[in-house]
Amino acid sequence: MALPELSLVVPVFNEEDNIQPLFSKIASAMEGLGRSWEVVFVDDGSRDQSLARLEALAGDDRRVVVVGLRRNYGQTAAMMAGFDHARASVIITLDADLQNDPADIGKLLDKLNEGYDVVSGWRKNRQDAFASRTLPSKIANSLISWATGVYLHDYGCTLKAYRRELTQHLRLYGEMHRFLPALLAQQGARVTEVPVNHHPRLHGTSKYGLGRTLKVLLDLMTVKFLGSYSTKPIYVFGGAGFISSFLGLSAASYMIYLKLVRGVSMILTPLPMLSAMLIILGVQFLGMGLLAELITRTYHESQQKRIYNVRRVVSQEVATG
Repeated sequence: MALPELSLVVPVFNEEDNIQPLFSKIASAMEGLGRSWEVVFVDDGSRDQSLARLEALAGDDRRVVVVGLRRNYGQTAAMMAGFDHARASVIITLDADLQNDPADIGKLLDKLNEGYDVVSGWRKNRQDAFASRTLPSKIANSLISWATGVYLHDYGCTLKAYRRELTQHLRLYGEMHRFLPALLAQQGARVTEVPVNHHPRLHGTSKYGLGRTLKVLLDLMTVKFLGSYSTKPIYVFGGAGFISSFLGLSAASYMIYLKLVRGVSMILTPLPMLSAMLIILGVQFLGMGLLAELITRTYHESQQKRIYNVRRVVSQEVATG
């Protein structure tokens, strides 16, 4: 089979009533684009009839690929499974809940054709509950943009377009799918966003709530560390070690000053314990930094991984003789 021009990746979890309407919308939108396509549905361990309906759809249409996971792994794993099975040079991701509009795919492709590597949808008029969904999302988007330096209004919008060369060697863990634009920008990808439609959910229930706020903050710390210090962890641990050791030595110096100048007994203050604890902590941080440096080198050299990414190589060979 000839490779399609577009691969649509759709994670699915308990969306049995949305599958057929979604595919109809996708097919209608793709007809207007006039490009060959496939859609990779990844069933993430659904407990309803989602997988059976997807398999029936695949039996009727050869453009449908169904990847059924053995259990519910979460959206990040489902997204990775979709990337691994997508064949086209351009990958579009969207949700299965009908809140993303397949008719907006053309907008993403137009922006991609301007030279961008990642185009993210921006749900400018979001149709979700403000207090439980929209407000926490706005706060999270601001934090992620500030911490990563990649300023987007809507990291949580699944409707995105990617060039396949960026995703084929990508490895995601935890719930890192929401940080994909920032992670790819750290590799040199050119990222932008376009406003897209957003519809209220008609069938099924949302899989997200306020409980994911803490997860976002913890994942954000991971993204910041990986982006800025993954090849130089000593800067983080060593910096913390020097600060802790400096504070410990300062506390010890003040303790000696109190003893010699003011005659205050050392055992009457918490300074001996505090200074010792800070100095020991500083030494531990330095040791952790050196150990992290060894682990980093082992990780890259054992897999022959480069610490850089090449966009293109241009050369001209001149025949001689």
